Amino acid sequence: MRIGNFTCLPGIALAFGLFLAMGPAPALAQAAAPPAGDATPAPASPGAGAASSAPAGSGSIPPLGVPNDSSAVTLELTPRPVAYASASAEWANGFKSVVSEIAKVTAAIKKAGLVQAGHPFALFLATDDKSFQFEAMVPITAKPEAKELSDGVKIGESPGGKAIKFLHRGAYDDIDSTYDLITAFLDEKGLESQNRFVEEYLTDTTEPDDVNLEADIYVFLK
Repeated sequence: MRIGNFTCLPGIALAFGLFLAMGPAPALAQAAAPPAGDATPAPASPGAGAASSAPAGSGSIPPLGVPNDSSAVTLELTPRPVAYASASAEWANGFKSVVSEIAKVTAAIKKAGLVQAGHPFALFLATDDKSFQFEAMVPITAKPEAKELSDGVKIGESPGGKAIKFLHRGAYDDIDSTYDLITAFLDEKGLESQNRFVEEYLTDTTEPDDVNLEADIYVFLK
């Protein structure tokens, strides 16, 4: 199934957008924690430590799934050290491809004795009608001396800059209407986006039909 284009991002599709959750977006430091007993440190978003400002509320609560001033947060994201793998995938297997690359990066981090410092995320770089290019990233506490780990995993930094964060919840399969909703939101606000976005995965979801999936989507602004 081809994913619909996100018209405010020329050439970019919101490949894994989910229906927006109601209510204010949580602060970055309040991102969902991993299950009890998980050895992963307390999670942090791509903009951990960044200053954020939530737009003023509209005074009314819109229907579920509609982006609004209370569910979108403007952030200044600060680059952080990450381990990452570059890849491409077809839309039909997009979610599983991202999950697979994240697992590869996580394994390389553990093998190198590094410490994961937050939730994994994907930086989407380019798309066409059949496929997309992305980088699967996992934050780490500090950059090691080595520039490359096992299995082709490299060391780098997460993207930085001004972005709007949307909190999304629901199955990956239920995404089509989200594109139109976010596009309409940015159009209404007169916001112009860059040709890139980040999806941070707050749950260990591996199946596209799992309704428990939660993700934050960061749309970078010009």
